[in-house]
Amino acid sequence: MTTIAVLGVGRVGSAVARTALRSGFDVNVAGSGAAEDITLLTEIVIPGAVPMTADDAVRDADIVILAVPLHKHQSIAPAPLAGKVVVDAMNWWSPVDGDSDKADDTTTSETVAEHFVDARLVKSLNHIGYHELEEDWAEPDTDERRALAVASDDEAAAELVSTMIDRFGFDPVYSGPLHTGRTFGPGTRIFNSILTKGELEAELTSHQYAL
Repeated sequence: MTTIAVLGVGRVGSAVARTALRSGFDVNVAGSGAAEDITLLTEIVIPGAVPMTADDAVRDADIVILAVPLHKHQSIAPAPLAGKVVVDAMNWWSPVDGDSDKADDTTTSETVAEHFVDARLVKSLNHIGYHELEEDWAEPDTDERRALAVASDDEAAAELVSTMIDRFGFDPVYSGPLHTGRTFGPGTRIFNSILTKGELEAELTSHQYAL
C-alpha cells in the first residue's frame, strides 16, 4: 500500500492529504475539474501531492478517500472506483448539503454505496476534526493514543483502511458492517470526541445495542 487518492481539496481533503504525505504515502489529489485548476493550490497548501483529474488520481491508488461535500458525491463518476477501497469521510451538514430526510447521517454511507455500487466502501475519518487529524496523531503504543472507528461490509477493505489509519497515527477500531457507521456520525457521543481504543470500543458497543 503506497498510494492514496484524495478527491476533494477543501479543508478536510487538504488535511487528509497532508496527513497521508506525513505518513509516507504517495498522494494524488483531485478537485472537480482539470488538474491545472488546482495546481497552484496544491503547491501551496499540499506540497508534495500530485494534482490530477479524478479519473487519473484513482487509477493506481490503493485507497481512495472521498472528502467532498456530501451532496456532491454523485458528481464523481462511479466506474473508475469499481473494485477500489473507498473511504467515505463525509457527513451531512444542512447548511452546505441542504435539508433532507437523510440529514442525520444514519444512512449517509448506505446512500453513498448506492452510487458507488461496485466500490469497496468504508466509513471512517468523519468523526475527527480536520485540524485534529494533523494535531492529535501519535506513535503506536503511545499512552492515550486517539482511536478512530472503521465500518464496512467488506472486512478486508476495513483491514486495509485500518492499516492506513494506524500509519496516520491513530488506533483503528472496527465497528462492524457499514450501517454501524451511524454510531459515530454527527450527534453521537463519539463524534468529535477524543477517545482511546478502549473507550471507543465501549462506546461502539453501547451504541450498537440500539441499532
